[in-house]
Amino acid sequence: MADGSLLVQVIDRETKTPIPDCRINIYSTATDTQKTLAENVPTNISGQTSIINLPAPDIEYSQKPSDVRPYSDYVVEVIKDGYIDVIVEGVQIFATQISIQTIELDKIQNTRFMRQESEIIVIGANTLWGNYPPKIPEAPNKVIPPPSGFVVLDYPQVPEYIVVHDGSPDDNSAPNYWVRYKDYIKNVASSEIYSTWPISTIYANVCAIVSFTLNRVFTEWYRGKGKNFTITSSTAFDHKWIYGRNIFENISLIVDDIFNLYFKRPADRRQPLLAQYCDGVQVQCPTWMTQWGSKYQGDLGKSYDGILKYFYGNDIGFDRAQVVTGVPTSYPGYTLGIGSSGNAVRTIQTQLNRIAQNYPAIPKMKVDGVYGDSTAESVRVFQEVFRLPVTGTVDFRTWFKISDIFVAVTKIAELK
Repeated sequence: MADGSLLVQVIDRETKTPIPDCRINIYSTATDTQKTLAENVPTNISGQTSIINLPAPDIEYSQKPSDVRPYSDYVVEVIKDGYIDVIVEGVQIFATQISIQTIELDKIQNTRFMRQESEIIVIGANTLWGNYPPKIPEAPNKVIPPPSGFVVLDYPQVPEYIVVHDGSPDDNSAPNYWVRYKDYIKNVASSEIYSTWPISTIYANVCAIVSFTLNRVFTEWYRGKGKNFTITSSTAFDHKWIYGRNIFENISLIVDDIFNLYFKRPADRRQPLLAQYCDGVQVQCPTWMTQWGSKYQGDLGKSYDGILKYFYGNDIGFDRAQVVTGVPTSYPGYTLGIGSSGNAVRTIQTQLNRIAQNYPAIPKMKVDGVYGDSTAESVRVFQEVFRLPVTGTVDFRTWFKISDIFVAVTKIAELK
């Protein structure tokens, strides 16, 4: 056995404000008797626990198909006075990796009954370990329907939300979930590959997930069929998305880096390729990428684009969706740091000051359009809180993370 790590972050579902002073309990189910591994771990002013080390299988079990499950799973319980308790079963921990479990709490509405039945979230197995139906093959490029009652996009866009149908397309009893786009990509990648794989392999798989997802958005595949969702959680049709699951920090950072990067065929200059794939062990798919195959290509030192071209052909080209729906101001195209000035700096200062109302650990600053020491310090604390590389500068990744959090805290309960 080796150690992996877990960070739990707790926020109020309605206000999107971090909740300090929660009590976090962690239990192991590896034996017949549930064992307490951590008890009453507190959350800080940013709603986060310290990093908690937990046993996990040796990393070797995730490097090739194995009869040994390559991760441990745990039960995480969150208790806070005035809120409904949440219990998450199946939180996955890999050796050497940091896992992040975000939990949203609902306030108890009837204060006469301060204890209510707990909300229980069950996380299913990773698709490389569990038993899920294989992808039903589709044409990788779709016929773009003419404009109708639905809005058909002229070019690929990153949506603010993905509406996930948690079941097969025709299962009308399955619920729909509104999920922020990047959170969706992080969830799928954490559900479908192993975070211990080579970085280039993870980049390749994330890019394929992004390309597939943006194809569904661009072609309005399900809405064009009269459905009220963007994509499903069925592996037979789309990707595996699991409600409430933990994500992995390295996967999260990679998604933040390339969330709008897709690939396409030269014959269709606009449409992101519906990048289908399979595991390559339980299921074979000669004309698609295989997940284990991409892992071995990463082991050989292949770049992420080299991996993708190896499977999808040398003729694929890469592009970025330039319009990011829901982002108040576009990224200026360069990194902001000490000495920068202008409207882009003013935007960051304004947004960070608003975020600081919800996350008081972040120091406020004067909004003057000048990137000085106080702005750099505010950025550094923001990066610490949201698990980004702490540089004190605003690059592509940090700009859009600030935008995401700003939008989240200023659009409280917009879907209610």
